[in-house]
Amino acid sequence: MSGSIRIGQGFDVHPFTDDPDRRLVLAGIEFTGCRGLRGHSDADVVAHAVTDALLGAAGLGDIGQLFPDTDDRLAGADSLLLLGQAVGLLSSAGWRPGNVDCTVVTEEPRLAPRRDDMQRRLSEVVGAPVTIKGKRAEGLGALGRREGIACWAIALIEAA
Repeated sequence: MSGSIRIGQGFDVHPFTDDPDRRLVLAGIEFTGCRGLRGHSDADVVAHAVTDALLGAAGLGDIGQLFPDTDDRLAGADSLLLLGQAVGLLSSAGWRPGNVDCTVVTEEPRLAPRRDDMQRRLSEVVGAPVTIKGKRAEGLGALGRREGIACWAIALIEAA
């Protein structure tokens, strides 16, 4: 293990689906009355980006390597459970999360009313502070046309 701290970056994006049975889950929080995202698991873009940021910082691969979308056992999986497994792998490798900062780009839904719940839920799973910022694409590109949601995450990890 070189150095006592490391930084990783994660990114994820999912398109909306017109499936009326698909729930919208962001950072483990369900947003009722909103279109869900298409994906193999629950399509939680925030949890996925956080998972990738932590795994990348520790040099442990990425979410697609550990939890491939070709694994039928992961269909509809709770992404917070996958994130928890990734945090366990960090611990086994001698690392602990220091903090994670996320930027979620979406025209809908508005995150501010649920931001505290989202941060609290992720912080519990990660075992360190997680912050979330909501941004709009101001009508530009696929995100601005309300075709999906994207999230970028930066994670700091420390030697345990």
